[in-house]
Amino acid sequence: MIISVVIPALNEEGAVGETVRSVPVDELRDMGFDVEILVVDNASEDNTANEAMEAGARVVREDKRGYGNAYKRGFREARGDILVMGDADLTYPFEMIPEFVAEIERGYDFVIGDRLNGMMEDGAMPALHKYIGNPLLSKMLNILFKGNIRDTHCGMRSIKREAFEKLDLKAPGMEFAIEMVIEALEKNLKIKQISIPYRRREGEAKLSSFKDGWRHIKYMLKRKIGAIE
Repeated sequence: MIISVVIPALNEEGAVGETVRSVPVDELRDMGFDVEILVVDNASEDNTANEAMEAGARVVREDKRGYGNAYKRGFREARGDILVMGDADLTYPFEMIPEFVAEIERGYDFVIGDRLNGMMEDGAMPALHKYIGNPLLSKMLNILFKGNIRDTHCGMRSIKREAFEKLDLKAPGMEFAIEMVIEALEKNLKIKQISIPYRRREGEAKLSSFKDGWRHIKYMLKRKIGAIE
């Protein structure tokens, strides 16, 4: 079986190489898996692609910028039976990938990290996101779509290929993160949450707090109203 670690990257020079090297390839091979690391260069304007290749990743380029566009391209290109997701900015503990994979082996379809658990590094997330934005958006999603996921926006995830293929994922931007969770709930995937640490990012943040938060709210409401109609 193959594990594909899919990493979207937009101008992550200085972090993407270390991110790639942090994937515990030997440990995953000892578990019996072949491993590929696939970096999706989302039209970067720096040395992201070369740095990722030099660190050992396979690199594909997606010229349509957007979190969702990058992941959709990466999933099309990936060869894995298990897909693992994570950012290129060193915020996520890639050394925990074996734990995510182990939960898939135990029978879960979709595994998602939980950053809101007291393990977060100081300064890793703005207070507005940590105490208000992420908890409220997660609560809203859980109420609207009958979930029980503490951190619906966590970007470190693993999913079985066969489960992923049941999901109808269309969002081009950051809404992709919650679209995947909503689809997983609606398709009755067996979901597991894992508490993870979350670290200060390297490089410039790509999020806009109010703009992206409002986009997520609009997406959830539009999707829910559409389902009712």
